[in-house]
Amino acid sequence: MEDTLSAPRLARRRKLPPRAAPVAFAFFMSAIMALLMCCVIVGANTGIDAGYPVRVFNSYALAMPVAFVCVLMVRPVVARLVGAVCRLPG
Repeated sequence: MEDTLSAPRLARRRKLPPRAAPVAFAFFMSAIMALLMCCVIVGANTGIDAGYPVRVFNSYALAMPVAFVCVLMVRPVVARLVGAVCRLPG
């Protein structure tokens, strides 16, 4: 008997549980926003030349963890603000 799983079942098995969604959201949001902001700020402050990618990576190494913690901290406040200005389903 072969011990293989179908691709959809295997993908489902590798996913995080629903309770992890807020943390996963915060991780991806902070990762993307920190990278975009590092690219813009490093380019504006030091210009875009041969050393630009290294400078962006160095600033991103500091900015990403800070952004992740900040997103986790402000998420409840933002959720309340969205609830105050938007008609939500349910």
